[in-house]
Amino acid sequence: MSQLAQTLDFIALGRSCVDLYGQQVGGRLEDMASFAKYVGGSPTNTAIGGARLGLRTGLISRVGVDHMGRFIREKLSHERVDHTGVIDDPHRLSALAILGIRDRERFPLLFYRENCADMALTRADLDEAWIKSARALVINGTHLSQPGVFDASKVAADWIKVAGGRVVFDIDYRPVLWGLTAPDMGENRFVASPEVTARLQSILPACDLVVGTEEEIRILGGAPTVLDSLRAIRERTSAVIVCKRGALGCVAFDGPIPDAIDDGIRAPGLNVEVFNVLGAGDAFMAGFLRGWLRGETLETSCRWANACGAIVVSRHSCSAAMPYWSELRHVLEQGDLPYRLRDDAALAQAHWAQGRLRAYSDLKVLAIDHRVQLADLALEVGVDPSCLARFKELTLHAVDHVAQGDARFGILLDGEYGFDALAASSESPYWVGRPVEVPKSRPLRFEGGGDIATHLLEWPANQVVKCLVLYHPDDEPDLREAQEAQLLRLFDACRKLGHELLLEIILPTGMPSEEDTVARAMRRFYELGLRPDWWKLEPDPRRAYWQHAEAVIAQYDPGCQGILLLGLSALPDTLIQSFHAAAPFAMVKGFAVGRTIFYDVARSWMLGEIDDGGAVDALAANFRVLVDAWDSARNAQRLTA
Repeated sequence: MSQLAQTLDFIALGRSCVDLYGQQVGGRLEDMASFAKYVGGSPTNTAIGGARLGLRTGLISRVGVDHMGRFIREKLSHERVDHTGVIDDPHRLSALAILGIRDRERFPLLFYRENCADMALTRADLDEAWIKSARALVINGTHLSQPGVFDASKVAADWIKVAGGRVVFDIDYRPVLWGLTAPDMGENRFVASPEVTARLQSILPACDLVVGTEEEIRILGGAPTVLDSLRAIRERTSAVIVCKRGALGCVAFDGPIPDAIDDGIRAPGLNVEVFNVLGAGDAFMAGFLRGWLRGETLETSCRWANACGAIVVSRHSCSAAMPYWSELRHVLEQGDLPYRLRDDAALAQAHWAQGRLRAYSDLKVLAIDHRVQLADLALEVGVDPSCLARFKELTLHAVDHVAQGDARFGILLDGEYGFDALAASSESPYWVGRPVEVPKSRPLRFEGGGDIATHLLEWPANQVVKCLVLYHPDDEPDLREAQEAQLLRLFDACRKLGHELLLEIILPTGMPSEEDTVARAMRRFYELGLRPDWWKLEPDPRRAYWQHAEAVIAQYDPGCQGILLLGLSALPDTLIQSFHAAAPFAMVKGFAVGRTIFYDVARSWMLGEIDDGGAVDALAANFRVLVDAWDSARNAQRLTA
């Protein structure tokens, strides 16, 4: 073994694209009306899947200097995949794949890869020292169809072997990408071709592990049967060979090929409903490598691979469906899994919580999602409420004045008067929330009318859905049930469309408020199945109030993002008193305060007493008072601890 420090478990080389998945299930691609966007490409999926399972992974590929290429890079960073080896190609676009779920057997697939970036990879793009820092290299059969990528794959394999690493071959046969089928036959998995077989077999002498489906084993072996193809492969390599067999699981061979396939090292598949086969093989590879590269037996590695594949066939998408280590353990340890695996609430929650775009230890938010209060103020002062759009843009500038690019700051903006500020916020690193409730509605109603999911479909994925509900756990049953039904609809829409949810609870005026009343409301929501990513709660100087709230979260959803304090127009001194009561509790992450900061400034600006610059300065000064107070309270708590 080389003395070179090995910092990565494996590097995958090959395709990196964007998948556009039809969101309608059970129809033709021609009838798809909308598409969800994910990172795709088999090597990229495997690198992401490995990283989610705790492996240190890297990727070698090319992406266009375009919106999709930037999307791929951002996702790789989020998934902690080292993309040192991903090259920007200024002359080619990032590749696309358009996919659908037709039925349980057909998954139409169109590849848009004519002269695309990742197929232009060459040996000149390779970083020898970085490649040699990995314990293994995963090369991909599809990319061997291009001379430049074929050459790069062989060179990289030679380097990794010199450094004492291992070469993994994912056969990944797509006949359409070898020019063997019509462009609309991307889902076709097998067309015999002696030329393809010869090209694929040329890589075998360098391999330590070969993985493929039965069809892929046949194209690699070049024989009419799987068993004969396995023997042909064995003549050319001593590598471990793993044959994926769908619902039957898989079989591994680490020596001579036996007389029957079932005489190999078998691992049965999991009995789950197949929703979408696309991406399951990449998850299988990630699961197998998690075991194989960490010294587990072939039996264990196969079992982990099967479980990862089963999780992904139950979900929409490829890379986004890849399981985390905690999910794999859940599936392996759970004795009675539902046939419809996506109905496993604990599994779904674990997947969602670990896949969030960002986790926060601290968050300070300026809330200016107010509509009625500011419109009333404009009418009172005698100005056109349309001026509020400009004022909300100034508020975003004020946040930036204080935050200076720190992602632990945020803003709450509405889509009515704050649309321009929302659009501008998309260029910032800040947390962005947006209200969905009709102001002051009780029972709860949503903006946009009609179906809430249709309304949210128009929102960028990074915007957090904020919903204020005027709710008391002792409300009249009919009122309580009506509001709870609305919240369940909202929660379902947020999860399906990929939005985090901030649930703000305000107790109705005149109703009793004990130190555990809000916690009782939270408990009720959890028991209904709601799992908000954030809670926004009224300021309260009672330590027990925060103890109760944190205890409920710890019991039902310890992966919750946290609690933010709201303002309720309280004076700064009153809010600061609540800050000191809440700061000792780790689940309280900060505040989202509005009128305390902006109301008097808005009045002066509308009256012409201050200009735009003066408004920004005043808003920033008011915001900074609360930011400093929260930081002081939190730091004092940490020193005490």
